[in-house]
Amino acid sequence: MSDSRPHVVFSHGLDGEPWGTKIVALARVAEARGYVVESVDYRGMEAPARIEKLIKVARDLPHPLVLVGSSLGGHVAATASTQVPTRAMFLMAPAFYMPGYEQYTPVPAACPIEIVHGWRDDVVLPQNSIRFAQQYRATLHLIDSDHRLTAELPDICNLFDLFLQRLAGEPVTAV
Repeated sequence: MSDSRPHVVFSHGLDGEPWGTKIVALARVAEARGYVVESVDYRGMEAPARIEKLIKVARDLPHPLVLVGSSLGGHVAATASTQVPTRAMFLMAPAFYMPGYEQYTPVPAACPIEIVHGWRDDVVLPQNSIRFAQQYRATLHLIDSDHRLTAELPDICNLFDLFLQRLAGEPVTAV
């Protein structure tokens, strides 16, 4: 029997792993807010198979879900968001509007979306997140970081915590 508490489902990037540095840190934040965390293992899988796997995993969880994705994982989460009950999305340097793949940038579910992207990202240009945020009315945080965002992980954890507080309708308290 599945835990009925709200769930956060993490999707790692192309070369990431299900319990990498960012996911572990953000999972602690979610657990402190009462969420159950899941992290999908996509290692060795191409994007279409990742999307199918996330949909399959999500169908077995209580809904609605908070989807969290980094880089390709952000693309996967946004694509799957229209196929599973999604409460909200928190995306880090999501791989949108990539050269040669612009047409595959997803139309996300109509839900709160928060994006964190580094100004110095040379893998996924920050302009891609600006474009997506503008088109879908997402909240966007541009920070002084590169694609991995690990140097600013404490700030990203604070942003995620504030995001979860807003979703819960709690008074927002910055750390």
